[in-house]
Amino acid sequence: MAAISRWLVDPSRNPLARIHMNTISRRLRYYGLRHDDLFDPMYDLDIKEALNRLPREIVDSRNQRLKRAMDLSMKHEYLPEHLQALQTPFRTYLQEMLAFVKKERAEREALGALPLYQRTIP
Repeated sequence: MAAISRWLVDPSRNPLARIHMNTISRRLRYYGLRHDDLFDPMYDLDIKEALNRLPREIVDSRNQRLKRAMDLSMKHEYLPEHLQALQTPFRTYLQEMLAFVKKERAEREALGALPLYQRTIP
């Protein structure tokens, strides 16, 4: 069962996964986004914590990409072709820190410690 699930999501083995990955890559390039930019810090507190731990330059670059994408979307335009060619949609910047935050949270839960952050309703 695990081998089948690995085959389904591996673009190097499954042609449908490769087509899907190329489509996502093309659409992210249209607006100059990276895949990690799509994670919403309001939806998952682990993502919010990981973004808080990243260096300020990386978070500022993320915010700038999101602003540019919203601006292009409102204008019904895409990035120029020469800038689309420079984009790296699957270069990650958040995954390592997110894995560390999730591991830290799981460790705190296993030890019975209070969580570092909780969702509160204002």
